[in-house]
Amino acid sequence: MTGEEILKDIKERFKDDIIDFFDKTPRRVYIEIKPESIVKVAGYIFKKLGARFNITTGLDTRHHMELLYHFTFEDINLIISLRVKLKKDKLEINSLTSLFAGANWIEREIYEMLGINFKGHPDLRRLLLSDDWPEGVYPLRCDYKEWDKKAIRDRGV
Repeated sequence: MTGEEILKDIKERFKDDIIDFFDKTPRRVYIEIKPESIVKVAGYIFKKLGARFNITTGLDTRHHMELLYHFTFEDINLIISLRVKLKKDKLEINSLTSLFAGANWIEREIYEMLGINFKGHPDLRRLLLSDDWPEGVYPLRCDYKEWDKKAIRDRGV
């Protein structure tokens, strides 16, 4: 399939799940979808269309949390990023670990850094932060406040 055919297929197949479609460049497309649609849409792109899962990125935009799930079609040089916006009072989404093992560690990292719960994840334990890091303190949130008065954090967390 060509990039145009893939995008047309996704638009038609998931028209009720898509909120916005943004062609940043001919090789980079952002598709905002409903949070409850992530497993269905990501599963189709990965399993049926054969894209490679690259990574998930998460960020705090102050108004909501945003997750970007990046998929690559290497043979046609196309990247599709599925964008999901989560309300701050409901920071949870279904895990993609049932689709591909590659989601495991990045979901753990996002859980511990931003506090987003991945429902159905088999092992949401700490990955990066020290054992003495307090529960409920997420270092990549905009409202993060330093909890350790003796800490020197000039090189990240």
